[in-house]
Amino acid sequence: MFAVCVVVSLWAGVVVGNNASGEDNGLSQNESATVWSRDADTGVPENSQTGVEAVAAATDISFKRPPATAATWTRNDFTDLRPGGVRESVYPPHADTRNGTYIADAHATTFAVQPSTRAHIASGETPLYIAPNGTVRGLVDYRIRETMGNQSLSVVSHEVTAVRVLREGRVIDEVSDTQTPTLTYGELSGGPTTLTLEADIRVRVETTGGNESVETLTISDSQSVTVYDLDAVGSAATYPNGKTEIAVFQPLPWQGYVLDGMSDHRVRGVWRFYTARNPQWDRVVRANAGGTTVEHSDAHPVYVHAYPSRIGPRTQPVRDGPTLQRVWGIERRGAEETLGENISVEVVDGTYKTSYGVAVRTSSGSLDDVRVIGIVRGVTARVAESTNRTRIRESNLSVRVVEQDASEATVRIELYHDVGDPIVLADPERGSQPIRFDDRDGYITIAGQRVETNSSGVATVTLSQPGVYTVRYHPESWLTAEPAYASSTETIRWHPLSTRSGWWHLALTVSWNLIPFAVVYAAGRAFLNIFDIQRFL
Repeated sequence: MFAVCVVVSLWAGVVVGNNASGEDNGLSQNESATVWSRDADTGVPENSQTGVEAVAAATDISFKRPPATAATWTRNDFTDLRPGGVRESVYPPHADTRNGTYIADAHATTFAVQPSTRAHIASGETPLYIAPNGTVRGLVDYRIRETMGNQSLSVVSHEVTAVRVLREGRVIDEVSDTQTPTLTYGELSGGPTTLTLEADIRVRVETTGGNESVETLTISDSQSVTVYDLDAVGSAATYPNGKTEIAVFQPLPWQGYVLDGMSDHRVRGVWRFYTARNPQWDRVVRANAGGTTVEHSDAHPVYVHAYPSRIGPRTQPVRDGPTLQRVWGIERRGAEETLGENISVEVVDGTYKTSYGVAVRTSSGSLDDVRVIGIVRGVTARVAESTNRTRIRESNLSVRVVEQDASEATVRIELYHDVGDPIVLADPERGSQPIRFDDRDGYITIAGQRVETNSSGVATVTLSQPGVYTVRYHPESWLTAEPAYASSTETIRWHPLSTRSGWWHLALTVSWNLIPFAVVYAAGRAFLNIFDIQRFL
């Protein structure tokens, strides 16, 4: 149901109202415990009922997929939100209130837009991504003045005649006769935009003299969002051993992809998730003719947050599933400071790669099976194939010593597809490049060196240290090369004693090293003979 990374507690100084256990909020006791990241982790409470509650009291719980708990809690907790009476207005401290002639402290404030995810990409870059189809909830409230000058005001009638949600000034949905509206929107095109909650208030009052007056007031609240519309492209290639490599690219942050029919075969990018309340709704203000008071709010919207995780890109399952081959992305500075206080998750604290592209190798599945999963709950997409399927050709390495002496050896490396069909690495003009992510060409490694083959597919290397050497061909990505080749490996052993000159060199070296010992031995024998010492021994 969710992946526990580390625990959550009720926040210090703020009580979650009567439904803290999850009762009447659509969540089980365990699910409710996972919701409150951002709250002070004060340790395991004495009345803890479950293991999850105990974990959530000590740290924060993170998820590998956007959880549904945030939207479920918000939808149910929204029913606890109550406007004030005719002489009282209730609003959160951040609300933009307006006054009219008879109307005071009027506001229309967005409570939540869901499904959505706040992405912590980098410092100063934390967009709120919303699904193309979703729900806007809000609170509309106002109060009618008791007096105007020296005249008393009696309320004849009052109503919220209309509440609308607009995108860039265009009405998407509209309801009437409610101060806690739930509006829907659908099929929004992707990209940054502004959603506006707008309401019309109409009141009729009677003054002391019996005169009636009507006032209308329009109030609004705008929020910058980005409509999260996945548009993934992908390519696939088949290796000589029959395995398939699949590469998928998405310009927006995305959770990963799954191979349909193999639901446990998942590929995850750098993003993980936690849920936290919007602290702007921790308190509400009650305003009336006598002034204002601040009190705890009975309703708390909860949002999903995405962050770059130290866990990094992964595949699941590890043994039988796809093997992660490569990750493309932009190096970004971590956004740890954007998470706010009391967030205890394994966020990257340095730089990270955004994982806009992920390639895996699999023995089953194809590009047609890929379903891309977004960082906004419920948003998925199929892959638009960007290139024709590539068939990767075999490569062959031939390595041999062509010249050697006692101190070094010259190794000849030949790289070819078939005999007489060399693979050229030094030539920069090697065909079309349908997708280009870097300028790295293929290369061969030996003895810590990178070498390239010439127009004949040949490279030579000089070795000066004896030993066993691994020669490996690292091909350029099949996404950028035509034709594309698979990697190949060979080994070669070289030692000076494998040559006649090496043996002569060894003999000469040993002889020179023995000369001092021979001189000392001869001198000792001469000394013994001079003094005739041997007869005393």
